[in-house]
Amino acid sequence: MATRETRLRVISLYKELHRLGREYPDPAYNFHKKLRGLFEKNRNLSDPEEIEKAIKLGEYIRNETLALYSLRKYRHLKRMYPQDSFSDPPP
Repeated sequence: MATRETRLRVISLYKELHRLGREYPDPAYNFHKKLRGLFEKNRNLSDPEEIEKAIKLGEYIRNETLALYSLRKYRHLKRMYPQDSFSDPPP
């Protein structure tokens, strides 16, 4: 059985991933459905090592999603300011 601390960590992770999924760039991916499916699949875990392993996977997904959003913002800025606009003006 999961401890109260573990349960709160999992709920917090789920809420954070759910919030991140609102802005997922590809609507066809269906982020929320996959997120819910992963959490429901691991619902009955009882071994503390397996629970910790599942939490680590969730944290990895969170970090990768945040990196994806940062990359998306960087690409948007790069398109807004083409490379030519940063070069020195001709003499």
